[in-house]
Amino acid sequence: MTIHWLCKGFDELTTTELFTLMRARVDVFVVEQNCPYPELDDGDIDANSKHILGYQNNQLCAYARCIDKSESVAIGRVLVLPHARGQGVAQRLMQHALGACEQFFSERPVMLSAQTYLLGFYQQLGFVTRGSPYLEDGIEHQDMYLYKR
Repeated sequence: MTIHWLCKGFDELTTTELFTLMRARVDVFVVEQNCPYPELDDGDIDANSKHILGYQNNQLCAYARCIDKSESVAIGRVLVLPHARGQGVAQRLMQHALGACEQFFSERPVMLSAQTYLLGFYQQLGFVTRGSPYLEDGIEHQDMYLYKR
């Protein structure tokens, strides 16, 4: 599977890219996961945020967002669209997101709020759990950190 990867700040996104990534996020996080919550937030427009987009045949197949949190960098909104699941795309997406963290956010730890069913996936990437699981928008999550890259 050939994927074309982009890493862009908010101001660099075309209107089509912005619409497509936001539609994908609503489709996955609100509709598919049956979780009504305000999906769009100020992290999207933060001047330091980076949006990682993966395209297969000119169609968005994967997305993640990296946000500068001063003490750490947060990777969030990680998704692979249904047509690209089961093909190793999530692993490649995270490699690109971690690469963006390294390039733009230096040596700070990387954190994420993982849905607990994905803990093993993130642990394979070197993330470790911190704290206790908690409910976020009705779905169990766990904070995870990657301290060395």
